[in-house]
Amino acid sequence: MGAGHDHGHSHGGTPPTGTAGAAHRTRLRIALGITLSVMVIEIVGGLVADSLALIADAAHMATDAIGLAMALLAIHFANRPPSGNRTFGFARAEILAALANCLLLLGVGGYVLYEAVQRFMEPAETKGGLAIAFAVVGLVANVISLSLLMRGQKESLNVRGAYLEVLADALGSVTVIVAAAIILLTGWQYADPIASLVIGLMIVPRTVKLLRETLDVLLEAAPKGVDMAEVRAHILALPSVEDVHDLHAWTITSGMPVLSAHVVVDAAALDSVGHEKLLHELQGCLGDHFDVEHCTFQLEPAGHAAHEAKLCL
Repeated sequence: MGAGHDHGHSHGGTPPTGTAGAAHRTRLRIALGITLSVMVIEIVGGLVADSLALIADAAHMATDAIGLAMALLAIHFANRPPSGNRTFGFARAEILAALANCLLLLGVGGYVLYEAVQRFMEPAETKGGLAIAFAVVGLVANVISLSLLMRGQKESLNVRGAYLEVLADALGSVTVIVAAAIILLTGWQYADPIASLVIGLMIVPRTVKLLRETLDVLLEAAPKGVDMAEVRAHILALPSVEDVHDLHAWTITSGMPVLSAHVVVDAAALDSVGHEKLLHELQGCLGDHFDVEHCTFQLEPAGHAAHEAKLCL
């Protein structure tokens, strides 16, 4: 096969099927169980204490439970093996779950803000002591869940979505405790809707950040931390490489960045260096410097790019 049609695959031509979130499946299940239990406790507590802030925190926990369940479902599908029609399997399902989590969080945040405004117009008699007791239970549960998800959120957007939801819940529980303490000590009932506003406003910025990262994956932007100009410079610095074009890098799902490029090589130099050696150098360069292990290269002689353009007409 000629130099213009050689391809290199750092994984033997088979895409990896394991996702970053799969390693944390058990921790997600435990966090889901904790979240469901505390959600029920906070709903009961919010009704008994007539605390909108506590009910808002419980509502947020409900979205956490849905998000965690979707994360687990996405991991299940994402780790199914690839098929003839789906060459990367269902790996992208993990990112779709993260997107759904964002939409849920934005919806809950909007609902909490709306209900808080209503409470300003029609204040309720919140029982501060009961609200504190139930909020402390929620805070302890959230801290346990955060410790379970801490490592996974650094490796998977899907797990990070769940982590951010639980983190917002923990902050929400602290806010409920502070508001309930103010009501208990001073009787100022507006502390409850103010706490609800704070919870709603805590949800939105983190969700927007996660949404931006998720959309970058769906729009096939370059992987985070990968400078494409620097990648091009590294490839061009290799012996025998004259030019590079059709350079693309994107992310299939968390922990699965991929890259493809057409590399123009000097035919005479390539004969002396050898196809296999040059491919190893290219793959080693990308794997070592940019942590992009799954690479596909087409080695071609000078002038082949113009031929490709004609074929595409």
